[in-house]
Amino acid sequence: MDAPAFVPDVWAWICNLPPFSQWKTSSVSLCICTSTTKQPSMFLSINKNSTSHITLSIVTNFHVPVYLWTSSPIYLSNKMQQTLDEPELIQLFVDIINWVLRYGPNKKYTFRLGAIQTKENFKNVFNLACLTLVFVVCIYEAAPHDLRRGCVDALKVQLTSSNAKEFSKYLVRILGANLEEEWMRTLNLATTNWISEIMSSSSSFRIPSVLFSYAVSAIGLWKVQLYCPVIAMNMEESSSLNQDERLAFSLKYQHVEGVVQLAYKTTWRENWVDVEIKVDNVRCDITSLVSETLMAERGYGSEEKHFPSRISLQITPLQQSDVISVSVTKSSDNPTHEVGFEKSLEGSFEPPKALILTLASKSRQTRMLL
Repeated sequence: MDAPAFVPDVWAWICNLPPFSQWKTSSVSLCICTSTTKQPSMFLSINKNSTSHITLSIVTNFHVPVYLWTSSPIYLSNKMQQTLDEPELIQLFVDIINWVLRYGPNKKYTFRLGAIQTKENFKNVFNLACLTLVFVVCIYEAAPHDLRRGCVDALKVQLTSSNAKEFSKYLVRILGANLEEEWMRTLNLATTNWISEIMSSSSSFRIPSVLFSYAVSAIGLWKVQLYCPVIAMNMEESSSLNQDERLAFSLKYQHVEGVVQLAYKTTWRENWVDVEIKVDNVRCDITSLVSETLMAERGYGSEEKHFPSRISLQITPLQQSDVISVSVTKSSDNPTHEVGFEKSLEGSFEPPKALILTLASKSRQTRMLL
């Protein structure tokens, strides 16, 4: 049996639950993470509230259980049903997606049930969505600092792993383009708040690398989609951020949305394969992580944003068991391009009798030095 892509394997746990009639209590639990000290652990709990519906909860175990989150009721098809079948699992999946989106900056988006079937990679997509919800709930709702720190660190490793990147491709297909952006903004808003909290209490805190990404390929084309909170990136100039709280707020609550497209061509030789790669397209946008209302109230609006001063691409072959060696060459010197801004103010006078001064608005010109 293959090792599960995510630990814990929530899907397998739910599917292998004993029949409801064999439960000794009204709920069964699965440990998500434990603390390194005497602080409580965190659990997923399925609760059979009646003969008609069940709920899924995220719970911390103090002297009494503390419920951090509880799903909407998942109704059973009939009172004699003993296990959760495909319709209930899909209903739970939709509810998890919508609860994650509620923690994001835009509350108007709702994920609606489409043609989802529980086959192929759906179990891993379900696990990815469930662990994402636990990640967000842990940041916003889990009170004990030590428990939050340990669980968030463990979940971050899984959500940025190669398995997560692989199954993110299937998740975003289900979500669609608009909800994909909202999903990633929700994750990076939570990550920004988490890093900000730790930085405020620890001057020696080392900012982790937090990059959510996935890649897709087609004939002759590789595409990488990536999302990263600005607070987790290195900045060229940051000395002025502490001088203005509103400016600091505007610049902190942003993330990078990037797309890299690479065109490639393969040529088969007798004992090797030539792979030629060139940059087809690079798009980079800095997007606000909070609503326009909050950004205008506490910051200077979403127009104040970071400028990406350098984009560096590195292509590294992955280790393959059937590849003896890899050699890499450059087709050019790949010179660095510097991009700068010039601001100008244009003015003109009407004829003397009119005595009217007309000023054009400020214009911004982009200069590229090769």
